[in-house]
Amino acid sequence: MRILSYNLRKHAAAGELDSLFDRWEPDVVCLQEARVEDLPSRLDGLRLAAATDRNRLGLAVYYSASTFRFVESVSMGLKRSLHDIVLKPAHERLLGVQLHDIDANREVTVASFHAAPLTALNSLRRTQIRSALQALEQLGPGTPTVMVGDYNYPVFKERLGDQVREHGYDLSLSNRRTYTRYRFFKGHYDFVTSQGLAIDDVMTLPQGTSDHLPIIVEADYRRGG
Repeated sequence: MRILSYNLRKHAAAGELDSLFDRWEPDVVCLQEARVEDLPSRLDGLRLAAATDRNRLGLAVYYSASTFRFVESVSMGLKRSLHDIVLKPAHERLLGVQLHDIDANREVTVASFHAAPLTALNSLRRTQIRSALQALEQLGPGTPTVMVGDYNYPVFKERLGDQVREHGYDLSLSNRRTYTRYRFFKGHYDFVTSQGLAIDDVMTLPQGTSDHLPIIVEADYRRGG
């Protein structure tokens, strides 16, 4: 399974999606900071599974209809930062989708996630991540699960990794940094959290219009049943 994750930076990079899909042929696409009302229901052979509807800048998940069948989805707000309370950019920061893999005859849960911005504390983002993983366990109990997106967590990632592992998940970073806008905050922001899947590779793609670089995740069912 190949997953593309991309923070569109206030929808500015939406015009790059066609070329990214053509080049990388993802099975699932997870978007952050999208203007949901401007997203098409189909895009280069992929079907829109679900999108948030209460955000100024939302989340969306596309999937290949030849590979998967849509089962259900969940979107939810997580503990809010001061930035969220004042500016209200995003009420829903998690969008989870349960898909049925047609060839493998099994279900898998995929989620697009967008943590609170850098103005918040890492402790709040860890709380958001923990709540997101708990929600996904309710959506697809016992199914392989992968959550990708903008974690906004440039430093002290070891502590985050420890917490994620305590909950039975793995944390994977890409081969190169994924954020370049501010000199002192460059680094890895776009992560992969998974359970019941082998993450074979996480690759940072070339930069486009967004300040985030898209990532490609290669995952399979070799581990975790």
